[in-house]
Amino acid sequence: MSGGVDSSVAAALLVEAGHEVVGATLKLWGGASDSGCCSVADVDDARRVAQHLGVDHYVFNYAEEFTRRVVTPYVEGHAAGHTPNPCIECNRHIKFELLVERARRLGFDAVSTGHHAAVSERDGRYFLVRGADPRKDQSYVLGYLTEAQLARLVLPIGAMTKDEVRAHGERLGLRTWNKPDSQDVCFIEAARGREAFLRARLTATPASIVDRATGEVLGAVDVAEAITVGQRRGVAPGRDGERRYVARVDLAARRVEVDRLAAVLVSRVGLDAASLTFAREALTDGSPVVAQWSAHGAAVPATLRGAGRWWLELATPVRPVAAGQSVVFYAPDEPTVVMGAALVEESA
Repeated sequence: MSGGVDSSVAAALLVEAGHEVVGATLKLWGGASDSGCCSVADVDDARRVAQHLGVDHYVFNYAEEFTRRVVTPYVEGHAAGHTPNPCIECNRHIKFELLVERARRLGFDAVSTGHHAAVSERDGRYFLVRGADPRKDQSYVLGYLTEAQLARLVLPIGAMTKDEVRAHGERLGLRTWNKPDSQDVCFIEAARGREAFLRARLTATPASIVDRATGEVLGAVDVAEAITVGQRRGVAPGRDGERRYVARVDLAARRVEVDRLAAVLVSRVGLDAASLTFAREALTDGSPVVAQWSAHGAAVPATLRGAGRWWLELATPVRPVAAGQSVVFYAPDEPTVVMGAALVEESA
């Protein structure tokens, strides 16, 4: 129970269904934050919702593990020129490893969260599927979950839209029913931003922004580690007036290379073999998938290749996918069903 409306309503639905429910709030970040995560107010909201529902409430402190498994790899990834996704890593290592294992040791049958996704059971097999509200679908950030984990997971609001969740919370009189959604990385102060966070934790690399086609210097950045391959925001157009996109970040050369959209498009995405996780049976060389590499980005038909190394062949060229991001695979015949996930090594 994060103190938001989604987890509040998830708990309420479970109580209404007759389950024995205990609320658990995770204390993850001990540093400064203004994004509405791990604050005293959020813990208090979760506690008071639990009281309203008549269930016990506990706070579990995973701050040390969160720093080690999420924050430190996030900083190290940026220092290496990658763009990690901390929300995915938090789900993988904190909520669905540490918390699920703790629940098992305490004798609970399942863990439930307020994610906008659903677990489907068919003939004794478990599948993660997209949430009913495409604007809020969170199946992407749960893409690394295995079938064994899904068998112990309950996602009560997956079949509801966000408006329906809020209406249900209002009907029950939950104090969180109209609480704004948290939009930012929980351990980064929105008022200061990612650059300030990284500056405090690594040696920032200033770099020139160079037009790859003409060699013209279009500008400069103070923290090249905060630049993401494929991004357009903050990049000045070329002299021809056309938009430019980041094609490559070379930290050693202190150089951010940009180019026209047509020149930066890629049709292959290299994958980190060690990170490959399959929700059910393992996919093999030549398996068709529908690939998605951002929380609400477009899904693209692709073919998974595994001859010597793993990569995706994309049916449609796309903007470069940054190393450190995750690709989640959906079934081509059932594009709401998650098949697995992997970290991106490079795109070309």
